[in-house]
Amino acid sequence: MTVTELPSAVPVSDELLKQYANVATSIVSDNLDRLPGAVGLLPFHAGGQLVGTALTVRTRRGDNLAIHAALRIARPGDVIVVDGGGDTSQALIGEIILAHAESLGVAGFVIDGAIRDVAAIRASKLPCFARGVTHRGPYKNGPGAINVDVAIGGLVVHPGDLVVGDEDGVVALSPKVAADILPGIRAQEEKERLKLEGFRTGARLRAV
Repeated sequence: MTVTELPSAVPVSDELLKQYANVATSIVSDNLDRLPGAVGLLPFHAGGQLVGTALTVRTRRGDNLAIHAALRIARPGDVIVVDGGGDTSQALIGEIILAHAESLGVAGFVIDGAIRDVAAIRASKLPCFARGVTHRGPYKNGPGAINVDVAIGGLVVHPGDLVVGDEDGVVALSPKVAADILPGIRAQEEKERLKLEGFRTGARLRAV
């Protein structure tokens, strides 16, 4: 079976990526009315934020042929976002794919499915989010599709979306929306900074 491949979207600008460096997913979520965001995906890497451009992959459950195809077109800064249907019976990536992706400059992985070689992934700083773990490897039969809209843990991700991930999870949003909510993000960051500073000097949280 074949993999359908559509052209890659325009990458998120370097300036916008810089603006979202170190922005917490919780604050992004708050500024999106706390509605969008993937549910049930956990970070497995050694730690550190994920920020990049969505290179989306849709694949049959337990099959990673489309992921290999995506690696052939992946650009530095791309986040490979894989809709594996939430299936955790077969791993979709492991240490070898992770190492290959890192050599290409890929920014990270978001897998709505399972991974394996977790000891190696936990030792790696390349961001990797997944739904679960299994020792059972994938098939490579297809079909699949690249650069199409996908659903990841209940979150619809479009090719070219800005993807942000940290210890709390993953969010994705269009570059336009990301730029529009930046003032709110900065205001909330400052408000929370002042609250935390106040607690350290003896302030009490007011009842709401």
